[in-house]
Amino acid sequence: MIDDDAEDRMLMQEMFTEIGTPDVAHYEESGDTALSYLDNLSENDLPSVIVLDLNMPKLNGTQVLKMLKSNKRLKDITVIIYSTSINHIEREQALRLGAHSYVIKPSSYEECLEKAKYFNSLCMPPSSKGELHASNMKEVPPSPKGGQCVSCGQ
Repeated sequence: MIDDDAEDRMLMQEMFTEIGTPDVAHYEESGDTALSYLDNLSENDLPSVIVLDLNMPKLNGTQVLKMLKSNKRLKDITVIIYSTSINHIEREQALRLGAHSYVIKPSSYEECLEKAKYFNSLCMPPSSKGELHASNMKEVPPSPKGGQCVSCGQ
């Protein structure tokens, strides 16, 4: 998880502990530190999913997403944008740049727990993912021009 907000990182860490997967995630506070961390990992240790905040200082989430998707070694990692922004333009840009989905940060304990379950489900092999998918995550609705969730096609 790449998020400059320590409270958001701590909350997600608590949610992963709550669902029984306390060690499923690694946390970075900036795009710079995350990219450096990823560069130092072996091919076998690369994450299967990156949860990426949009609004960060220095390198924002859009810039980090572009760098990830243009890097031959990192381009196939599933990236979920995790933001407070409900801006349709930002959502569409993130999906166009290769984000798997665009998930709005929660406003309640229950929503946060569901998001942690969803993120964790993406780390599991396809046969064990269960019923959680992006349509349960209250993504930003498509703009009037159309568009759909990359995850579930809705």
